[in-house]
Amino acid sequence: RAIGAACPSSPLLARRIASLVGRPQHSYVLELGAGTGSITAGLLRRGVPMDHLIILERSPAMVRLLRRRFPGAIVIEGDAAEIHGIVQDQLQLSPSDFSHIVSSLPLRSIPRPIAEKIASGIQDFLCHGARLIQYTYDLRNGSTSWYERLGHVHSSVIWLNVPPARVDLYSAAG
Repeated sequence: RAIGAACPSSPLLARRIASLVGRPQHSYVLELGAGTGSITAGLLRRGVPMDHLIILERSPAMVRLLRRRFPGAIVIEGDAAEIHGIVQDQLQLSPSDFSHIVSSLPLRSIPRPIAEKIASGIQDFLCHGARLIQYTYDLRNGSTSWYERLGHVHSSVIWLNVPPARVDLYSAAG
C-alpha cells in the first residue's frame, strides 16, 4: 500500500512518461516516488541527463536500490511533503531550476491530509511553464482533483500496464 503498486511500472508506461519530459539539457527533472526505478530508466533512455535527474524517495530500501541502479543520479532520501526544504536546503537549488516533476506517488493511498500537503507543495513549487506528469490507476478521474491550480494539458491511458494507468500532464501558469 505504501508503494502504491503491485508490480513495477511497465516499459510502455515509462516510455510514455519519458516522452512527455523530452531531453531537458539545462534544467533539472525531479522524480517523486521512484520505487524500483522503472520510470527512472525510461527517463534516462529518453535522454534526461543523469546528472540533471533528481530522485526523491522516502523508502530507505528503495533509496539503496536506486543508488545501486543509477549511480550517477542524485538520489535523496526524503518525503515529498518537504519538497521545498529538500530542494533549497539540501540541494541548494531553486524551483526555477526545474522544468519537470514526474510523480509516481500513490496519492489515493496516502492519508488525505498528507496527500493534500504534497499536492499543494508541488503546485507551489512549479514555476511558470514547468510541467508535472502524474500517473494514477484511477482511469476515470485521474489526478485532476489534486492539482486544481495547474493547467491540465492532457491525459492518456496506458492499457498495457498492470494495472492500466492514466498519465496526466499539467503545466504551471504562474
